[in-house]
Order: sequence, then C-alpha cells, then structure tokens
Amino acid sequence: MKAFVVAALIAVAAAVPQYPKPAYPEYKPEYKPEYKPEYKPAYKAQSYDNAPHPYQFAWAVHDDPSYNDFKHEEYADDKGYVKGSYQTLLPDGRVQTVTYTADDYTGYVADVQYSGEAKYDYKPAYKPSYPEPSYKAPAYPAPAYKAPAYPAPAYKAPAYKAPAYPAPAYKAPAYPAPTYKAPSYPAPSYKAPSYPAPKY
Repeated sequence: MKAFVVAALIAVAAAVPQYPKPAYPEYKPEYKPEYKPEYKPAYKAQSYDNAPHPYQFAWAVHDDPSYNDFKHEEYADDKGYVKGSYQTLLPDGRVQTVTYTADDYTGYVADVQYSGEAKYDYKPAYKPSYPEPSYKAPAYPAPAYKAPAYPAPAYKAPAYKAPAYPAPAYKAPAYPAPTYKAPSYPAPSYKAPSYPAPKY
C-alpha cells in the first residue's frame, strides 16, 4: 500500500509543467545628476569650545549689626578643573561651610559641613552705640481758637392729647342654665375580702 501512495505522488509531481525563467533584462536606472552646487560660505564658523583659562578669586563680608558673615574663594586650572569653598553664617548661629569641585567628568560635587550649635535666641556680640540726637523736640503753642458756642433751640416741644375712644355698643351674650342632671351611681354590691392573720 505504501508503495502505491509513493508512486502516485511521483506521478503527480512529474505531471506539473515546468516553465523557464523570463528572458527580459532587469531594469537598472542610471541617473546621474548634472548639477553640482559649489556653495561655500564666505564666513568661517566660530567655535565656542574655547580652551579653559585659569583664574582665582576670593572675597569676604563680615558685618555683625546686619548679621552678614560670608566668604567665598575659588580657583581653576587650564584643564577645566575647578575647586572652591564658601562659608555662611546661618540665622541660628551655626556656620555652614561648603567645599566643592567641578570638572567635565564628575560634574559638580559638594561637601557640606556645619559647625557650632543652633541657638534660636542668637544675637551678635557687637552692639552698635549711636549718640543721642542733639536736637530738641519742638514745642508747639496751645491753639488760640475758642470752642464755638451754639444758642439753645427756639422751637417748643409739641403737645399731644390722649385719644378718646367711645364705649363699644354690643352686649355680652346671655346663655341659659343647663337642663341636664348629674348622674347618680348605686353603691357597689361586693364585700371587702378578709385575710387570716399570718402564722409566722
């Protein structure tokens, strides 16, 4: 049976027609642009990637009356490495010190430190002494005008009379005495119960 099925498949495959490949040539466009722009800008592009320049600076402010106590210092080399620190007096009396470095590889890295103890009633030790003013307070004279006097009013108070109303003309209604009698109930016919004396 298996041989018969295999032979049938071979016969069907042999009966399928075989077509040759197409003989037409494959189309390949050969486009070559003739226009070639030769534009060149007249100016030169400016590069903003300037080489780093070394520098160094430092400044400080110390003024106790205004609670200002700051200082800042920084320097940089010709390779773009920056290092510096700044110090600040906080309102609670502590001193904040920030030391930092910066470059193109690690970015900005800061180390923050605090010194001293926080005091909420902190006041600077310096007390400014200002001299008393030499001028005197101005003395103003008493005003010369008098208080105005107004005359008493000349009009009289109106006199009103109490109104008089007449007595009402209607009479009070007279109702007759009721004709029904009070009901009379007979005395009850039951006797009061008598209980024997207790024997405890």
